[in-house]
Amino acid sequence: MIELLLVILNYVDFSIPQAFARIENHYFVNKGFFPSDSFLLDNIEKIRHINATIVQGRYDMCCPIMTAWDLHKAWPEADFKVTKMLSVIIVPDAGHSANELGIAAELVAANEKLKNIIKNGGP
Repeated sequence: MIELLLVILNYVDFSIPQAFARIENHYFVNKGFFPSDSFLLDNIEKIRHINATIVQGRYDMCCPIMTAWDLHKAWPEADFKVTKMLSVIIVPDAGHSANELGIAAELVAANEKLKNIIKNGGP
């Protein structure tokens, strides 16, 4: 078993996940380069006009589900299910990664929705 693991490890390219981890940790250490933890919520007026969809994985450990709820509360005209301006989608079987099937499907759906809005000239 150990021999098989060593053979596999010799063929695995760790450079991509290692580079990703370095970039991600650089953002974590610098708090996303925001001047405060509440910067996005404090400046919601600057993005309120943008059509948006919040996609939140139920098991996301990096960005707890409370962050989606806080954004929703800061954007009061947004219905927590679906509205013209903002949809909040909680993917029940996913975490943080856009590569998870549930998250990827919702991101594609959100982009299709935005494509149709742009194509038709408004919500």
